[in-house]
Amino acid sequence: MTGLLPDEADVDFADAGATLAALAPRIAQGEIVPYLGPGALGADAPVPASPEALAEFLGAKVALPARARGNVWAAAQFIESRRHRNTVTALMDEAFAPPVVPGPLHAALARMGAPMIVSTWYDAAMRRALAEAGADFGEVQGITRAAIGETEWYRFYDAAGDEVAAPAAWRTVLYTPHGGTRPAHNYLISDADYVETLTEIDIQTPIPDIVAERRAGRSFLFLGCRFHDQLLRTYARQIAKRSSGPHVAVFDPGTALTRNERRFLAAEGIVPVAAPLVTLASALLQPA
Repeated sequence: MTGLLPDEADVDFADAGATLAALAPRIAQGEIVPYLGPGALGADAPVPASPEALAEFLGAKVALPARARGNVWAAAQFIESRRHRNTVTALMDEAFAPPVVPGPLHAALARMGAPMIVSTWYDAAMRRALAEAGADFGEVQGITRAAIGETEWYRFYDAAGDEVAAPAAWRTVLYTPHGGTRPAHNYLISDADYVETLTEIDIQTPIPDIVAERRAGRSFLFLGCRFHDQLLRTYARQIAKRSSGPHVAVFDPGTALTRNERRFLAAEGIVPVAAPLVTLASALLQPA
């Protein structure tokens, strides 16, 4: 099975079959950090499953100026500036209120006991999968510092969803850098939320120590991610910083990568593979 995407012959795609078969034991051995994007939810998700879909949801709730349409960060910023932060939070709660049933990929990853899983969307599918698997896990979740008096970059939550002062010796750390609807409705979504974070992220201040520790010596596996937006590329680059490549990104067959995405993959040493995520889930579920 070839991993070549149509019209992307200038990108060196790895053989999907061989690459996917090699991933499962490496994840189980703790050598790889799964990094989930909104595409990991699948096309039939009951919540917005891309930045563009979330921007469309916000635009259906509030009339947006042309400059904010289609850009979720700008849309949220416009709503925040005109209707207060509470409106943004309420709309995010509404968008992600439908419970998301974890898919085969979430379930497979939850049972593998990886030292760390990164989930970069606002749903709680990965948290739910870990809980349903009875995993020994806790979560470190990014929070906005736009609130008056907020001095922290993130908060810690145990498997029950209760906030704790510091991480425990969890077998698996779930890192949700943009926040999430559960357990505490923390969202980084507006331009204002990211101003200070993006100023500091290059020197790694917003990255939790436990994340820095658990990425060291490991490579990353990007699943359901796109890198066509500068903010998405910045977060992926900084979260994977000081880890050990090469990294792998799995794209659905037929995905047309942008020029910026192809440049990003090459610059960051990310090997692209074209395969359905359900195929990867099947590979992960195969007995060792």
